[in-house]
Amino acid sequence: MGATLLVASPVAPLNAEPRAASEQVSQSVAGHTAEILEARDGWRRVRLADGYEGWMHEGYLGAVAASVQVVRISLGCTVRDAARGVERALPFGARVPRDAEIVAGEAVDDAERHARFPATGSAVATSAARWFTGTSYQWGGVTPWGADCSGMVQAVFALHGVSLPRDARVQAEQGKIVMTSRESWRPGDLLFFSERADGRITHVALVANADTLMHVAIGRGGFAVERLDQPLDDYTVGLIGRLRSARRVL
Repeated sequence: MGATLLVASPVAPLNAEPRAASEQVSQSVAGHTAEILEARDGWRRVRLADGYEGWMHEGYLGAVAASVQVVRISLGCTVRDAARGVERALPFGARVPRDAEIVAGEAVDDAERHARFPATGSAVATSAARWFTGTSYQWGGVTPWGADCSGMVQAVFALHGVSLPRDARVQAEQGKIVMTSRESWRPGDLLFFSERADGRITHVALVANADTLMHVAIGRGGFAVERLDQPLDDYTVGLIGRLRSARRVL
């Protein structure tokens, strides 16, 4: 144990238990690392780069991480494997090997990424709308192919060079406190919600501006924009009623 492998599959589920039928708690995507902690009947208990732990089947894992040089981040692209002559789609956030030929879509290298995707609130909000509009809700998902609230937030901030924890309740401990009044919000702020009696955070949304929130929510079926400067529907009224805190991580 202790080896660090690269995820080989475009999207690799992270399960709560070493069973395919167990709860998907998160995902990783191609080219990201998984530290092996334990092996059991074809399954590996792994720790992802963000510290999240769970079970991943060995079929999703590939080469030892140190043996592969990765230089580009997928913005949603299709690559051709020169050795096997096959094409495959890679989701937003996947890491693209140097020798992979991009035949559709786009990937960005690190130097270009820092220039194109600065760590500013307005830029983060723009990226969320660009890549996650139309995304369906999927518990544990982290890509535009299916995401949950904190998965989208983590993925979009990562594109802009900002590392955040995986879960909303832990994201709610990052950065500094912001007042929950709309006048205090800036683009890129994170709002945290709870429907629980104990107030434990269960949902996160991204501020686009003082009048607009973006999030991935099961109640909306996926990515949604909430306009607070217009007459509110029952869903938005309920959402705002569950607002518990706001944080600024930029």
